[in-house]
Amino acid sequence: MLIYPSILTLDFSQLESQIKAAVAGGADGIHVDVMDGQFVPQITFGTPIIKAINSVTNLPLDIHMMVIEPDRFFADFADAGAKSITVHFEAVEDIEQTLAKLDSLGVNKSLALNPQTEIEKSFPYLAQLEQILIMSVNPGYGGQSFIESSLQKIDQVKNQIVKQGLSTNIQVDGGINRETISAVAHAGADIVVAGSVVFGPNKNPTEGIQLLKKNLES
Repeated sequence: MLIYPSILTLDFSQLESQIKAAVAGGADGIHVDVMDGQFVPQITFGTPIIKAINSVTNLPLDIHMMVIEPDRFFADFADAGAKSITVHFEAVEDIEQTLAKLDSLGVNKSLALNPQTEIEKSFPYLAQLEQILIMSVNPGYGGQSFIESSLQKIDQVKNQIVKQGLSTNIQVDGGINRETISAVAHAGADIVVAGSVVFGPNKNPTEGIQLLKKNLES
């Protein structure tokens, strides 16, 4: 299973060193939470941060758009170095059209579902996706506790992916730590997003990633 640290709690005065420390620990990608203050209360990052991260690492940049009308920013984010772009099921009116726009830019297409949204609503789109993102906390804030019912959603969507003969990756975001990562992996996740366990006050990103990987092996 792959581990993508989220920069939501990163110390931006030390962006380069923190990113490189996570890379040294074995991070497989970098997860960037883009928030617009409308779909979720917070406002976070835009194109300059994506460019800055892309300049200090070759790891894939995984852009998670918690944004109303996200297609306004697709081209800019793709040009800035995004490898994959996630949009929320709850934030777009025409999912087919939105995914087609992403496809035209050559980025991996990903669809996120909030905890309250039934996982079955994603099934018609799985064949068009490189990734499905299951939110295991409510979107918008770091440091929340893992929602246990997310494990059943992972299992359900995994079974549907197998049933349809697809290779869509399952990503899980929220509440990932040394206690929850093994259960998420066992349920069938391919990628986890880890935030405050990696980046934050008095945190060593290298050790944070290594400890998560160690828990996967045990």
